[in-house]
Amino acid sequence: MQLLARLALHGLADFRVVGRENVPAHGPLLVVANHFSPWDTVALVAAAPWPLEFLGGLQLMDAPGLVKWIPRLWGYYAVRRGSVSRTAMHAATAIMEQSGVLAIFPEGGSWASVLRPARPGTAYLAVHTGALLLPIGLDGLVDLFPRLRQGKRGRVTVRIGQPFGPFPGAARGRAGREALDDLGHTMMEQIAGLLPAERRGVYSDDPALVEAAQEAAVYPYHDLDALPRTKAEDEHV
Repeated sequence: MQLLARLALHGLADFRVVGRENVPAHGPLLVVANHFSPWDTVALVAAAPWPLEFLGGLQLMDAPGLVKWIPRLWGYYAVRRGSVSRTAMHAATAIMEQSGVLAIFPEGGSWASVLRPARPGTAYLAVHTGALLLPIGLDGLVDLFPRLRQGKRGRVTVRIGQPFGPFPGAARGRAGREALDDLGHTMMEQIAGLLPAERRGVYSDDPALVEAAQEAAVYPYHDLDALPRTKAEDEHV
């Protein structure tokens, strides 16, 4: 599937990976990237030099049927959006203990095409595992198929930033939550620096772009978070 992902992107687009020199040779590593398109997973798989695991939503809300088979065939750790379940904890811990690489989209969904704040789960896992974080900016996938329908090749760029962290340990209570929020903002600021200015959303330096992104930044899946977790979901590893 990794070979097919590379062939597909090189065939459909001018596919570039920038910053390969920043990639650690091995894990333990948490890869954090923006999520604007259901095809983002394909771009990460195509760019990755090592085996890559994914933590993702149980409900693939934003993905068309054509895309949903890809993560299920690849295999990923499915958790309820907005929660940190035992699945996420066990998966992240096991992968890091094996010097593996786990990819997460901190925004928690691809409902918008500009950068939004991170959901708290990714920061929690970063602190829990004490792993190094690798920020990646994915650009061009939103426009890929519209360009193809116009008879034009797409332009897809994967920009890999400098690893940062780790962030082991955390305070409890309000101080702990504030520390996690700060780490979430740090992650997204690192990703924002790897994206074109018009895609940086609430992390833009332009007040007008920040204001325009506020509506898109509203998390749309709170009703899913409120659903009771099944035993299978809570214990699946």
